Amino acid sequence: MGSGEYRYEVTHDWGNLPPEIRYGNTHGVCEDSQGHVYIHHTVGDSSEKPDTMVVFDSKGKFVKSWGGEFRGGAHGLTIRKEGSTEFLYLCDIKRGLVVKTTLDGEEVFALGYPKEAAPYAEPGSDGKPLKYSPTNLAVAPNGDFYVADGYGSSYVNVYNPEGKYLRTFGGPGSGPGHLQCPHGIIVDTRGTEPILLIAYRTNKRIQRFTLRGEHIDFLYGTNAPCHFNVFRNGDVVVPDLFARVTLMDANNKIIIHLGDDSQSDYMQTRKLTRDHFTPGKFVCPHGACFDHEGNIYVVEWVEVGRVSKLRKV
Repeated sequence: MGSGEYRYEVTHDWGNLPPEIRYGNTHGVCEDSQGHVYIHHTVGDSSEKPDTMVVFDSKGKFVKSWGGEFRGGAHGLTIRKEGSTEFLYLCDIKRGLVVKTTLDGEEVFALGYPKEAAPYAEPGSDGKPLKYSPTNLAVAPNGDFYVADGYGSSYVNVYNPEGKYLRTFGGPGSGPGHLQCPHGIIVDTRGTEPILLIAYRTNKRIQRFTLRGEHIDFLYGTNAPCHFNVFRNGDVVVPDLFARVTLMDANNKIIIHLGDDSQSDYMQTRKLTRDHFTPGKFVCPHGACFDHEGNIYVVEWVEVGRVSKLRKV
């Protein structure tokens, strides 16, 4: 898969999943400092165990699982080292929660409906509370974190490291500073000042903001960006929901689209069994991350789950 300096050997259905666990939609992926890979999924109906977080070593050997309370809602997954300890930040789209945990799943704190935020404080035009369904979050160098309400009301809510509400920006719309399904978000520290990249999925583009929530510009070339991960050389991997994975360079220029099958009937294929998936092609990439060697893990929004490892060659 790929070409030139960006060629990869692809292993679909990577990782030795225990028989008592059956994937649902595989939504998030990250790697910790020990090289362990974390897969966040919704859990299949036939799964004997309800665990939504599955952890493998770098060879694909099963290490542990946990997180039954996130069944049906497991979505965003962010890892961050704070001092000498690593923590996970999880988004639950079913229960409307943001949860910080240890790597073993021990809860540090949980945040629910953002009633402190002005847009959510009053009922909407239908008399009901605004919908809230957080999809992903990003953590700034100072520990403040930014929660994207991608499946809810399209705002970004900002909290301090202890979970105290600070401010809100964004909101529905297609113009600069507005968002429509802010599905993924990351703090970009590649420049002189950290900024935000937000995967603006409905409008098929990426929008950049200051950490104060001020619009900078738009980035084009993706078809339905879901999230981001940055490698140490400045490259960015973007899972494009419509059947491809996009790589951008340190200047945000498109390098290559990997496994592109965007002319296929991917929205139908995602509901089918694995034998309908084409090797070397993606169906609906939803999450992706680099490991410390520059390999890429891709997880897909398909009902039976799909984890692929792209080993750089």
